[in-house]
Amino acid sequence: MTTALALLSGGLDSTLAIHVIKKQGIDVIALTFTTIFCLCTSKGNCKLEAVKVSEKLGIPVKVINTTRSFMEIVKKPKHGYGKNMNPCIDCRINIFRAAGEYMREIGADFIITGEVLGQRPMSQRKDAMKTIDKEAGLTGLVLRPLCAKHLEPTIPEKTGLVNRDELLEIKGRSRKDQIQLADIFQMTDYPCASGGCLLTDPEFANRIKDSFNHGDSDLNNVKLLKVGRHFRLDDKTKVIVSRREEENLSVEKLATDSDFLLELKDIPGPLAIIRGEINDEKLKIAAQLTVRSSKAKSDPTADVIISKAQPGSMQRVLSVPPIDPEKASGLMIKKNKPKEAVR
Repeated sequence: MTTALALLSGGLDSTLAIHVIKKQGIDVIALTFTTIFCLCTSKGNCKLEAVKVSEKLGIPVKVINTTRSFMEIVKKPKHGYGKNMNPCIDCRINIFRAAGEYMREIGADFIITGEVLGQRPMSQRKDAMKTIDKEAGLTGLVLRPLCAKHLEPTIPEKTGLVNRDELLEIKGRSRKDQIQLADIFQMTDYPCASGGCLLTDPEFANRIKDSFNHGDSDLNNVKLLKVGRHFRLDDKTKVIVSRREEENLSVEKLATDSDFLLELKDIPGPLAIIRGEINDEKLKIAAQLTVRSSKAKSDPTADVIISKAQPGSMQRVLSVPPIDPEKASGLMIKKNKPKEAVR
């Protein structure tokens, strides 16, 4: 029996690609990759979406987390970045290599993806697809069922494992053809159209660029980039202030023993972290930023509780006014905006 290994993102296109191949009587096994940068759902849970889709399709799925290897790629991608900090070509090469290893491990005949020619400007061009396949060691073994007729026949098509006549010729950024195809396959509750990656988001891209530039590239620091407002006091020190009540728990969980936590006394509001080389002046500014993000931002002063992020640590209370809005804006991490260091 012919077996295809499907790269399943949990999105519409990869789900449709599986339907097209299963229609030919080919067995399909799914493989999904997840990283800290995944943004397939409101909670960023790519794994959950892919597993749900595989269950609906009745196919097995393997989940691989590639965060650690991908972090190194993000720092210095061979093929460069897209519009923001997204190294799309290097990312595809990385996951295709892993997919190739798994394909050989399980004895699958080829790989399928939901890619559509011209849909994404960096990685879904003909030349980029050829580069990705070649550098991953998979030339001729990656079949893209949704746009196959715009591409050269692959090995499974040439050898008769797949009927090329039943493959498609979708092209471009419009979703119209995919939505029509979803109707044909009677998909009424299909997943998100294309998933997503935090590295394509300008705000997050600015944060991670700043983090890498200042040597804050460990996994904990990168996780912290996903929550709160970020302010850089100097090359060694940052303040992160939660934006919503539900972010308070994330901030608290990511705090390390060397961090200080700040919260308002007797007033519900944000939780903040100051991380780095900390002194009294920086603690004061962190407290002012915390007040500025709270309901006390119009008060003359407010009391802020400051404590080390260690169980049972001593607390101190600092009474400070909210920081000046212009100063807060100047400290916020923004693209190509130099910051005056806090002494």
